[in-house]
Amino acid sequence: MEFFNDVGGDALKPSLFELVAQEQLRDLLQPALKYVLSVFAQRYPRYLLRLVNRHEEFYALLMFFVERHYLKTHNASFAENFYGLKRRRRPLFPTERATAAVGGVPAHEKLRSREISRSLLFLVGLPYLRAKAQDYYEELGGGIDPELANAGNERHILALTEETWKGKLRRFYKTAYPWLNTSFEIWLLVYNIAYLFDRTPYYRPWLSWTGVDLRRLGSEDMRAAQTALRRQPDDGPKGLRSTLGRLLVQSPRFLLDSLKVLLPTAIFFVKFLEWWYSPSSPARALSTSPLGPAVPPPRLLPPHPQGIRFDDVKYGECPLCHGPIANATAMPSGYVYCYRCAYDYAQKHGKCPVTLLPSRVWQLRKILV
Repeated sequence: MEFFNDVGGDALKPSLFELVAQEQLRDLLQPALKYVLSVFAQRYPRYLLRLVNRHEEFYALLMFFVERHYLKTHNASFAENFYGLKRRRRPLFPTERATAAVGGVPAHEKLRSREISRSLLFLVGLPYLRAKAQDYYEELGGGIDPELANAGNERHILALTEETWKGKLRRFYKTAYPWLNTSFEIWLLVYNIAYLFDRTPYYRPWLSWTGVDLRRLGSEDMRAAQTALRRQPDDGPKGLRSTLGRLLVQSPRFLLDSLKVLLPTAIFFVKFLEWWYSPSSPARALSTSPLGPAVPPPRLLPPHPQGIRFDDVKYGECPLCHGPIANATAMPSGYVYCYRCAYDYAQKHGKCPVTLLPSRVWQLRKILV
């Protein structure tokens, strides 16, 4: 697809695959973070359980600070900066030739506070609203079989059947949400196709209102980034207090800048561990349990001398009726009988007829053969 981007001679225009890839990376961050928090919440529920229950709000707040830092520092979101892209204030007239003649990164391309605020609205606010809308739709039983919904969501089903204006709004929302969500996805698909065939400079419709477009990082951007890294802080007193002050100022910035390496690496390890510990993973067959070999099943209790006779040679025969076992049912002792025989004997005598072990009706377990 690079062919579609190079026809017009614009080498800095990103391909559609790059734009889709950076969106997929951004979409992977939330489930990966939620998985990590869920694992640690099982060990520290007092501190992390609230974060897991309010994960959408916590993730939106966290990404607000991350995206705000990257937009101010790198003129790009976190995922865009990871893939070597940047946001540029789109000029009214093309200025590529003038920029190439002058050199350097033009000052008019840097994002202002208005572009940053609008970008944050769609980078953080829009995904949060879509996640909450999807969660509410699922709470109302959307996309679930009606029988299962009636069994598990009685409160929401009763709310939907209310003949009040709130109940009517809930029913309307449950009916309209799939159509609205599908229309939104089709809208994005149309813009993707138009961007692919160079019919629009924006691969997302709201970028036009934001006033920015996406570009690849050029050589001038690389030089500017290297210059910013080599730039030393202002000279001042070299005492311990000034050194600690510089560390306190630079540590959050260094931590946020290192996220473009730490977060993708964390996603890889989370996905790897999820595969490693999955039941279908072939790696589980190669690893040995740290607790030693598997515990064998308990041995069958021997028959009691005062119990009924049990012939262990005749397989499939009920010890009570001496016929083929019908609807096999096990008692706590481990011996198997017909369900009717085991039920009547346990109800009348309250014990196993072979071992005389106490057995109640509620302790009977049917066996699927």
